[in-house]
Parts: sequence; C-alpha cells; structure tokens
Amino acid sequence: MKRITLLFLSFLIVSLSCKKAVKEDTEKITVPKTAMALSDEELENAVIYEANIRQYSKEGTFNEFTKDIPQLKELGVKIIWLMPVFPISEAKRKATGDKFASEFPEEERKKYLGSYYAVSDFKKINPEFGTIEDFRKLVKTAHENNIYVILDWVPNHTGWDHTWIKEHPEFYTKNAQGEITDPLNEDGTPVGWQDVADLNYDNKDLRKTMVNDMLYWVTNEGVDGFRCDVAGSVPTDFWKDAIPQIRAKKNVFMLAEAWEPELLKENLFDMAYGWDRHHAMNHIAKGEKSVTEWDEKYTKDSARYEPNDILMTFVTNHDENSWNGTVNERMGDAWEVFTVLSYVAPGMPLIYSGQEYGLNHRLKFFEKDEIPHTKGKAWKLLQKLGDLKAENKALNGGKNAATYTRFKSNENVLFFKRNKGDDEIVFIANLSSTPVTQALELNKSYKDYFSNQEYKPSDKEISLQPWEYKVLVK
Repeated sequence: MKRITLLFLSFLIVSLSCKKAVKEDTEKITVPKTAMALSDEELENAVIYEANIRQYSKEGTFNEFTKDIPQLKELGVKIIWLMPVFPISEAKRKATGDKFASEFPEEERKKYLGSYYAVSDFKKINPEFGTIEDFRKLVKTAHENNIYVILDWVPNHTGWDHTWIKEHPEFYTKNAQGEITDPLNEDGTPVGWQDVADLNYDNKDLRKTMVNDMLYWVTNEGVDGFRCDVAGSVPTDFWKDAIPQIRAKKNVFMLAEAWEPELLKENLFDMAYGWDRHHAMNHIAKGEKSVTEWDEKYTKDSARYEPNDILMTFVTNHDENSWNGTVNERMGDAWEVFTVLSYVAPGMPLIYSGQEYGLNHRLKFFEKDEIPHTKGKAWKLLQKLGDLKAENKALNGGKNAATYTRFKSNENVLFFKRNKGDDEIVFIANLSSTPVTQALELNKSYKDYFSNQEYKPSDKEISLQPWEYKVLVK
C-alpha cells in the first residue's frame, strides 16, 4: 500500500510539473492583444522596416529574424511590416521566368516556393517560416522593444487553392462562362497575375469574411495593423466599412499600397506610397530629369493630399529590388543622397530588408535567396539618419509634420528648410553628376550634421561635388 501511495505521489508531482512547464511555455509566447497602439506622436519620427522573412537569413525563418529585432531599434525602426506570412498556394504556383512550378521536373519544382501574394489561407502561418508560436515570439519581441508589427494583407485576390475557391466560389470574379478569373484590367485584358484568382467585392459575404479574417490577427495575435496590397483596386467603400470595424477593437496603423488620396480621407488609411517622389528620384539619378521633377511632384502631392496625410518615402522595396533593380542599379553614385532625401523630406522613410547592409543584388522572388549581413556604410548612414529623425522635430513627417520651405537654387540643386517648434534643418544637395556652386544667404549659423563643418551668414556660397549633400542643423 505504501508503495502504491508513493507511486501515486510521484505521478502527481510529475503531472503538475508538466502542466506548469506547459503553462510557462504558453506564457512565453502570449502577446498582449491591445497593450500597444501606435500614437500620432510616434508617427512623427517613425521609420518603417519591410521584412522579407524568406530572404532575411539563410534559414528564412521567423526565429532568425526575431534575433535581430533589437538591432532594428538601433536604426530608429518603430514599425515592422512583415511581407505575407500566410501559406502559399500549390495550384498555379509561380516560378522564375514567368513560368509555373508545375512546368518543371518534380525535383527542380521543389525550389520554387511561389509568390507570397498567392495566399491559400488568411488565418494560417506559412510553415516555410515556422510555427504560430514562432510568429507570436516575433510579435512579443517587437513589442518588448517598443516596435509595432503590421501584416502585409492581400485583399484583392487569393491563390487558386485558397479554401474559398471550393467553399465560397461566389466570392470570386467570373467570366461569361462562369469560370473564376485572374485579375483583369478595366478593358478585360489580364493584368498578368495568373497565379491568383480575383475577388469580387460585389459579394457582401466576402466583405464580412474578409473583415473577420483581418480581425482574427488583431484580436487573437495582437498585430498592430496592415499594409494592404494593391489597396486602390479594392472598392473604397469596403475600406470605409472595414477600417472602422477593425479600429473599434484596436487603433491599428493602416498603410495602403496605393496613391489615391481618397483612401486617406475620413480617417481611413494612415499612409500611402509616395510613388511619384520615388520615380522622380530614379529619373534624376539616371540623368533623365532635373530637380524640377522633384519640385513638380512635391507641389502636386501638396495639392492633392491633406496636411495630415502621410506618404511613405523610399529608395527601394520588394518590387523595386526584384523587378526594377537594386538601389545601385537605379541610382548609382546618387544612392546616398537620395537615401538621405527619403529621411529629410516630409513623410515616413522605409528600409527594405538588406538595404541596411548595402544589398546589391536583385533578390529572387519565387525561390530562396539571402541578404548580406555585414554592417558597413549603409548601416552607419541609416543609423545616423534614424537618430536625427528621432531627435529633431524638424524631420517630423506624420499627421503634424514640420514645414517645408523651398529656396531658389541652381537648376541642379535641391535647397529647402524644415521647421517645427525650435528645431530647424536645411538640406542642400547637388542632384547631378557635375560640380555646382550654390548661393547660401543664411540668416544664422549652422553645422553640417555629418561633418560638423560650420556654416555662417558670412558664407555666401557653397561648392558641391556631384551628388554631394549637406544637412545643416542649428
């Protein structure tokens, strides 16, 4: 009897220990659902980081990226935008060379992982990146570092084996023969995204289901918002209905991959893409346009957007890198000055995975690749720019942005001042491949933020080498 009692007590102790271990492990990955909410004040000096989990490390996992989150904080990052983390469809899976994976022999087919934007289930995690517990650890680590996490959401289409294809075919756009179609242009011609099926927002149940799936990540997993893929292709009235429902649960941050001003009105999206400014930088760097194009695009944006609208400023992102070329390919020797401009101009600067390490190759989109991890000139530049944006209100670029005053200048020089409160910065840059001289007419003394060289009112002009710039602070 004594032996039986001892065995029972031993079993009880082991059982309680196991339960305690499970409980502790669960607690490790618990993410507070509403503890964090990005404030308007934080948006003023925020830097956003686009995380390409597949290509970020050799392993291509959540866990490997999570290890580096504290380092991103050193760059002034306040928002991590995760490229789609959902399972990718097997049907019509895209491969390199504008082909489908199914066109290759079985062994070779394995290396084609498909497009992140061909989602097969909006409520599951891509096993390529890890488990839901790994994802929760990522979000928790980010929150512990006062960094917010937004998901790349794909509302315009799904992969061809998404659960809705069989369960809710009425959610999709169909042709005259009743067949589900890939996304089409207004004239009925294909957009070119054959690996995805187009969603039809005339269907009210689709709208409800889409909102519920988005709410799942906010209420169950504690995410802080969404970057919405091709948001302008989805009816604006959907966003007018969906975003308030989501914000009723949490004050989420919403980024639209779009330029349409109406998407930012009525407290819908917080930020849109500064596409025109980005294209202007590319054109000027290639010598195709002059500084005038920057001025024209900036004036156009000032007229069509409201003062509290935010534009994302960038020299690269996943599409630009993979399809249009690296920063070096597109901008050459001008990469540094335009990186600085993306920080000192009004808006929120973007860092794309690898940019901080001087990434100089086009990342493969449908198969495994890897960014470099050697800290050099790019890291130091972004870190210094992040510090300035965090400390100097003249670089505020949120809903209460610092002023922007353009000065007369040489045709190849961009010369402007920004003010907010007692803070002030002056940006002078030669945006050409030839040396220039620019009149200064300063009314006070400044120091160049990067060199500490002093400039006084008595300095009547400045000579600038090709692509040389100055960021003057009081």
